[in-house]
Amino acid sequence: MRAAVLTEYGEPLEIQEVDYPEPTPEQVVVETEACGVCRSDWHAWQGDWGWVGAQAPTGQVLGHEPAGVVAEVGAEVENFREGDRVAVPFHLADGTCHQCRTGHANVCETVLPLGFTGVAPGAFAEAFPVRKADVNLARLPDDVDFVDMAGLGCRFMTAFHGLAHRADLAPGDWVAVHGCGGVGLSAVHIADALGANVVAVDIREDKLEAARELGAAETLNAADSDRVAGDVKALAGGGCDVSIDALGIPETCQNAIGSLGRRGQHVQIGLTTGNEQGQLSIPSDAMVMQEVDFLASFGMPPTDYGEIFRMVAAGKLEPGRIVSEELSLDEVPETLQKMDSYDTVGIPVVSEF
Repeated sequence: MRAAVLTEYGEPLEIQEVDYPEPTPEQVVVETEACGVCRSDWHAWQGDWGWVGAQAPTGQVLGHEPAGVVAEVGAEVENFREGDRVAVPFHLADGTCHQCRTGHANVCETVLPLGFTGVAPGAFAEAFPVRKADVNLARLPDDVDFVDMAGLGCRFMTAFHGLAHRADLAPGDWVAVHGCGGVGLSAVHIADALGANVVAVDIREDKLEAARELGAAETLNAADSDRVAGDVKALAGGGCDVSIDALGIPETCQNAIGSLGRRGQHVQIGLTTGNEQGQLSIPSDAMVMQEVDFLASFGMPPTDYGEIFRMVAAGKLEPGRIVSEELSLDEVPETLQKMDSYDTVGIPVVSEF
């Protein structure tokens, strides 16, 4: 089968013929119908995250935002059958550790990140295996489109978890979203659906226009401001209740925290590059004096996906609105290269393998 393989950091992925996966007893094989191209794939392609033990090895099949159809089922799998339509989270859990048993499978103690480790080949391929299928698969409703759900496995659910579960967000609150890439635009749409008022911040007008279309009440082009945090506060009438750094660089993190009012909550979603290597400075004294909370969001347990599906069914969430383009597998290398200069808008999705 065809797959996009990381052969050398920073060099274009190669489209290669690789072996079709065989499921172990606790696995299923999913045939890929759609897979988002995420900035985390860009990080893997760059060789990032060795500082947290998560550097993708060369030879890795990337891709971690898939939706597809179960094609083969291991002998020990109880809850899924061939033909089931499924979404798969990027954080493959074991189902047995304390975090899994207490409803936090997204931070499983033995997590295997899909598409970032050799034992969990990714979904830039015609098919891929899923560890502990009974724990890690979410059945898709029959009336949702695979392409619309492609961002569910990473960006969309991470933004949803951050706003709906990690932050104490209430209708009417102000939310500042710094960085309007795929996860940032997902956060804009979700915050609006949850009844919040959103200030979207970016340096690209096309991304700010997308944010306005997805419900942002206010937008700010950071390239035109020499006091981003102060301008966001003014737009929100004195300070935001929740802020999100959806990029993971010092400037966006600090501006996001600075956008908050007293007792605000910051949610860190963006992960860092090789420049920062996991270290971002924060205004800790001001945070202490204003009792600002620093939170984080890493995916979402598949057991909570029903919340998203119910909002989709009610017409309150439309993940497909964030999908910017459909690609073939052959276009993935070029799409990752465009992310060097943040040239993608929304969520590009591979739908042709």
